[in-house]
This record gives sequence, structure tokens and C-alpha cells, in this order.
Amino acid sequence: MLEQSKRIPYPSDISDREWEIIKLYFPNPRTNRGRKRVHPYREILNAIFYLLRSGCAWRMLPHEFPPWKTVYHYFRLWRLTGFWERINATLRTELRIAYGRESEPSAAILDSQSVKTTETPGIRGYDAAKKVKGRKRHILVDTVGLLLIVIVHSANIQDRDGAKLVLEQVKGTFSRLELIWADSGYSGQLVDWVKGMCGWALEIVKRSDDVKGFQVLPHRWIVERTFGWLGRYRRLSKDYEGLTESSQALIYAAMIHIMIRRLGRIKNVRK
Repeated sequence: MLEQSKRIPYPSDISDREWEIIKLYFPNPRTNRGRKRVHPYREILNAIFYLLRSGCAWRMLPHEFPPWKTVYHYFRLWRLTGFWERINATLRTELRIAYGRESEPSAAILDSQSVKTTETPGIRGYDAAKKVKGRKRHILVDTVGLLLIVIVHSANIQDRDGAKLVLEQVKGTFSRLELIWADSGYSGQLVDWVKGMCGWALEIVKRSDDVKGFQVLPHRWIVERTFGWLGRYRRLSKDYEGLTESSQALIYAAMIHIMIRRLGRIKNVRK
């Protein structure tokens, strides 16, 4: 039986069909021992998705949701247990197959985004190129734009060095991966490093010197579009988190929300 909420739904809430997709990854309450659950997992997720889309603080979650301390407890627990990464990987595979693609990508796109931080304590640095004091979000996406991995680090770390942090994490994870596209900020010795350490080809997509103003670059536009998707989540407009691990978890959660919506639409059409 579906867990129904008596409150008026928010636009960020997941529908019954979407909950059917993701509820399989939560423990079955009937198999749990101990005290009966007070707050359903669905409402915990809805509260986290509300926070992401609205940009509010944890303490300012609407009272219709479970208490903010409870919501934050589960967000932190799922971060520590790798829940967000696992669900992101599972839904990504399911969505790729639904799109008629192989379960794993053979090519990917790498890029970074510098964002400001707030007065919240935590690591930060100054990106002289973007003139931003804060952190960098380094992401690797497939050719659909779905997130493979995100690493958040200080903004003063150069793209070439940040790329190593990302690629070292995915080395050996995707058996079909052969090619990575990136912009000119990743050129130089990194190309040889990627080939020698990971066995992949790093292809630099350069901007034409003859074109002035905005230019759509082959393959590069895919990762820029992903940043655009994430930009719809106001909590990600800046980095408000004390820990970079929390920043990464929220980005995974936003992508999970995106993929649940897409899978829900696909299943609705096929039904």
C-alpha cells in the first residue's frame, strides 16, 4: 500500500508512480525490528527535495514535513552510508536502458563550476579565473547528461588537479568507458596522465578563434546543460554546506530527483 500524505502536496513532491520506482531501495518496514516508524521515508525524501528546490534552510522546512532534525538525520545517515551515490548509479542505469542505451557509458564529459560559499565554516579558496571565492563542483557526466560522479573541492585548485581527484575515483568503475571530452582548461600533461593512469583518451574540445560571442561546442554543451538542470535547485545556487561531502550528497539528491521524474514520465507513457 502506498504511503499517503494528508497535506497539500508541493511541486517538489514525488508522485505515487515516482515513489513506486524508488521505494524498492528502502528497507521494508515489516522486516525491521524495534520501534515502529513514525515518519515515512517518502516524506523524508519529499522534505529533502523541497529544501533543494526552494533553497530554504534545514530549520525552515515547513511544519507539514517531519521535524527538520529528523530529516537532516536521514540525509546525513544516507550520506555516510553512500545511499545517494548508490541510488544515483542505479537510477542512471535504469534511465539509460529506458533511453535505449547500454547500461554503462563508453564516453563522458568533464567540467567544473565555481560557486560562492557563505559564512558557514568549511574549506574554500579563490578561483582567480572566475573571480569567485568558494568551491568548485567537478562533475563527470555521460552523453545523456546524467551524473557519473561529483567531487566538491576548494575553488583555488586548478582544473587539471581537480580532474585527477575525479578520475581517480571512477577508475575501474565503468568498464566500457574509453573517451572523455573536456575544454582547453584540461589540456597539457593531463592528457598523458589520463591515458597512462586510467587508460582513457582525453579529447580537448577547443573553441574556434574565428567565432566571437557565444558558441555551442561539440559534446561540451552536454555538461553545461547538466549544470543548468542543477541550477533549478535553489539550494545549489551557492554552497551553504559546512562539509564538501554534504555538498556532493545534495548534488546527487538533485540528480536523483531529476531521474525519478523522467522515469515516472516514461513509465506513464508506456503504461
